[in-house]
Amino acid sequence: MQTQIRTWLTKFLVWRFKHISHKQFVYIISIVVGFLSGVGAVAIKNFTYFIQHILEGNLIEKYHTAFYFIFPLLGLIIVYLILTYFFRNKITQGIPATLFAISKKKGIIEPFKMIASLITAPITVGFGGSVGLEGPTVATGAAISSNLSRMLHLNQATRTLLIGCAAAGAMSSLFKAPIAAIIFAIEVFSLDLTLVSLIPLLLASISAIITSYFFFGNDVLLPFSVQDEFLLSDIPFYILLGVVAGFVSIYFTETFERIQKLFDKISSPIKRLFIGGIGIGILVYFVPPLFGEGFDVINSIVQGNLNEALENNFFNLDTSSIWVIIGLLSGLVFLKVIASSLTFGAGGVGGIFAPTLFMGSIMGNVIAKIINNTGLLSSPISESNFTLVGMTGLMAGVLHAPLTAIFLIAEVTGGYELFIPLMITAAISYSITKYFMPHSVYAMELGRKGDLITHNKDHAVLTLMDLKKVVETNFIEVSPNMSLKKIVKQAIVISNRNIFPVVNEKTKALEGIILLDDLRPIMFNKSLYKKVFASELMQNPPAIIYLDKDKMTDVMKKFQDTGAWNLPVVKDNCYVGFVSKSKLLTAYRRKLIDFSTK
Repeated sequence: MQTQIRTWLTKFLVWRFKHISHKQFVYIISIVVGFLSGVGAVAIKNFTYFIQHILEGNLIEKYHTAFYFIFPLLGLIIVYLILTYFFRNKITQGIPATLFAISKKKGIIEPFKMIASLITAPITVGFGGSVGLEGPTVATGAAISSNLSRMLHLNQATRTLLIGCAAAGAMSSLFKAPIAAIIFAIEVFSLDLTLVSLIPLLLASISAIITSYFFFGNDVLLPFSVQDEFLLSDIPFYILLGVVAGFVSIYFTETFERIQKLFDKISSPIKRLFIGGIGIGILVYFVPPLFGEGFDVINSIVQGNLNEALENNFFNLDTSSIWVIIGLLSGLVFLKVIASSLTFGAGGVGGIFAPTLFMGSIMGNVIAKIINNTGLLSSPISESNFTLVGMTGLMAGVLHAPLTAIFLIAEVTGGYELFIPLMITAAISYSITKYFMPHSVYAMELGRKGDLITHNKDHAVLTLMDLKKVVETNFIEVSPNMSLKKIVKQAIVISNRNIFPVVNEKTKALEGIILLDDLRPIMFNKSLYKKVFASELMQNPPAIIYLDKDKMTDVMKKFQDTGAWNLPVVKDNCYVGFVSKSKLLTAYRRKLIDFSTK
């Protein structure tokens, strides 16, 4: 059967090369990728709703709220068993893992990831894990597009573009916001905004949203519409909201990173599972709105139905007092990122997009309520507008995607009445967060390692290059105690290089280098043959390249700073070879051509 499939595929590829141009084929595949991403989004959402309907409808409501404590831990245990014994692989966060695959694995994503997130993310969220489904949906689409690209023998540049198409398709299908989905793919995955990339992204986004309409109809995650018009007198308050959003974004990013580092120190996955599972169970039991994604809470707050969002609070506080309500809502902002971090730390599969929207909406609502109840204004500001704009502020700060944030809220509200406050809040929040946090939550780990693809094309090309492939090993080694006579006969005579590494015979450590220019004045003086040794002739290299530490950007900087044409390479304190500037630049030019060719 497999042989027959390969034969059909070969015939199809031959036919394609004869009759369809590369550009036309990419357009067709982008439509297919958009459709498949849309189907993946539908499957993940429906599976999650099915689990939540069974658990919340029949158990929590009819029996006891103690199930809020049990369900998250139970879901995490099921996810752990599936990953350990069925897939036998670990799943990292969807979007960071996809970014890593683009930057360091040439866009190649393991086939099991096409269905792993499809199964484990709904279980995590459906059982109460306080994370979102957007990241796993993007990861599923990205894995599908990556493996489809490999099957069709498409190059790395096209494979990267189709992964971006999958991301656009996933977001378009989930939020029914095709323009925001395209901008999301460009901002987060650092795709170049050209006609070559824009048309496939557009086709994928359209294909996905049509698929979503076919399965979901007109139902949307965030069924908002702007009721109150924007007033110029509200601009100072939107500026204040942007400042608050910036510092809340910093709190989100710092808290998330620190909790993840704490879990990384726990070597046992079972311990991580139970520590995180019990932690999220306790939080959800005492604060039920933290259960799952939280879109129901967001919708209730935007529509002004605070009782639905705050009912059944464990302490039975009187929600008739506005300051009690403000305190409870502030607590949700403070605790949501902790609940999400615990879910991830325990091994749950999900994303941070929904938690960001959750915190941003409540933050905006709280700011509006505080302003309205201080007695300083003669007429109140719109709490629903601030709720919507608050989501934009936090998305811009946490995700470092201000344009996505602006267009997402503008699209889901069905109009652009709030465009000015959206832009003000997003710009301020992003600027403040970017100053303190150079990288988003998605990219912080890759950014610290220098593995992140950015819109800086030079940096992007260097990131995509593999240092190991430019290391040359045809340099003749000499030992420190080797005489000038042996250096001439055993190295200079048979070498076509003008540099010789001095390497310790026992430890293989690089002790220095000898340049042919330094040997010329004495290499024909036979009276020195037995008197001069390599240890006397060697000098320190201008810089050393560390194979296990340095990135291509570091290597290029070392060549630039030293002006050298060859630099030695060391790994684990052992000599490996040399990198020559000429070969490095040749490899760079080739990668640049491949990177720029679609």
